[in-house]
Amino acid sequence: MKKTILIIEDDPLFRKLLCTWLESDNYQIFEADDGVAGLELYAKNKPDLIITDIVMPEKEGIEVIQKIREDDPTIPIIAMSAGGSRHTESYLRYSAKFGANVTLEKPFKKKELLKAMNELLS
Repeated sequence: MKKTILIIEDDPLFRKLLCTWLESDNYQIFEADDGVAGLELYAKNKPDLIITDIVMPEKEGIEVIQKIREDDPTIPIIAMSAGGSRHTESYLRYSAKFGANVTLEKPFKKKELLKAMNELLS
């Protein structure tokens, strides 16, 4: 059975890239363009892993991580951010503090993402 991945990313081009990468590796993808939609898809589908951007409209990624952790402290979460460039490190540090298992600074390579996912899903 395919592993299910929820991608929460407000940049449509980057979200499409992530979907393409993961669909080619045989994952089933659910995608949301903001934190509110992401939490709705999470509740409806209970994916195996979540990949979320940090800086988004409607609901920030750190808020998303907190809400998901209240519901399920064990689900693997990867947080990613370009953070408006100057603040990327602090955004990623906070996301780890609030429950992200792995943080990735954008841009990253497909192999970096797949390595993190394989470790979290094994």
